[in-house]
Amino acid sequence: MAGVQFPTDHEAKQLILEVGRRMYTKNFVAANDGNISCKVDHDIIWTTPTGVSKGFMDEDMLVKMRLDGTVLSAGALKPSSEVKMHIRVYKENPEVMGVTHAHPPLCTSFAIAGIGLDKAIYPEALVNLGTVPCVHYETPGSQGIPDSIAPYCKDYNAVLLGNHGALSWGKSLMDAFFRLEAMEHYALVLMYTGNIIGKANVLSCDQVQELLDIRKSLGINAGGVPPCAAKPSNLKDVVAPHSPVAQPVEERKELKTYQPGSIDCGCAASPVSSGGGSVSDIEQITQAVLKRLSSL
Repeated sequence: MAGVQFPTDHEAKQLILEVGRRMYTKNFVAANDGNISCKVDHDIIWTTPTGVSKGFMDEDMLVKMRLDGTVLSAGALKPSSEVKMHIRVYKENPEVMGVTHAHPPLCTSFAIAGIGLDKAIYPEALVNLGTVPCVHYETPGSQGIPDSIAPYCKDYNAVLLGNHGALSWGKSLMDAFFRLEAMEHYALVLMYTGNIIGKANVLSCDQVQELLDIRKSLGINAGGVPPCAAKPSNLKDVVAPHSPVAQPVEERKELKTYQPGSIDCGCAASPVSSGGGSVSDIEQITQAVLKRLSSL
C-alpha cells in the first residue's frame, strides 16, 4: 500500500454525500437505511451517521474515525452500528478504499431468498463485479455480520447479506457504489431470465475464461468464478424466418409462424379471400370483431 493516494477529508466527505444522494434517488435505500464509508488514511475513514437519510446529509453530520473504533471527529451524531462491517472489510482487504451498504429491492429480495448472484450469463457483470455470494443471516449491527463477511473480502467484490441487503467495496468509493449499481442490475437480469422469461444461455467455460482474462487485464483480481456450460449455446443468430438473413428452411423447421386463420376471433362472417372480399363482407367481419372485443 506504499504510495497510495488517499482522498482529502473534503473530497471524501463530498464523495459520501454524492453517493448518498445517488443511493436515495435510485431507491437503493428508504428512510434512514444504508451506510457509506471512505478511507482517507491507512487506518482512518469518514462514514455516515446513524439515524439520517442518505439523501439529505451534509458534511457536518459525517463521522471521522479510526479502524479501531476511535471517533476522531463528529457532531451531535454517532456512527452507525453497522460501521463494524465496513471496518472489517478494510481490515481484511487493505486495498479497499470505499464501502457501501444499502437495501436495493432486487438484491434484497435475492438476499431474503438466500440466492447468490452467480450465473455466467452477463459479461459486464462477470468482469466488473464477479459473482456475489449470499452469506447467512446475522442480526443487523451485531458482530455476527462482520464475522460472516470476513471470508469473502479478498476474493470477492460484494456480498448479499441474508435477509438484509447488499454490501460492496472497491479501490475507491465510486468503484464500490458502481458495484452496488451493478449488483442491482445483475439481479434484475437474473430475475427476468430465471423467473419471467424462464430461459438463459449460460456462457461456456471457454467464454467465461476469456472474460476472466479481460478482468485480470483490468487489474480486477477478485470476483470469483461462476459455473459454466461445457459447450456454448449462444452461437446461432435468432432471426425472423422471413428476414433477408434468415437461416435456410431446413435449419428452422422447428419455427412456427403465425397463420391468419389459426386463431378463432369469434367471427361468423366468411373470411376475406386472397383476391379481396366485398365491402359488405369486410364490414361484417369488422363489426363482428368489434362486438367480440367489446364483450371481453
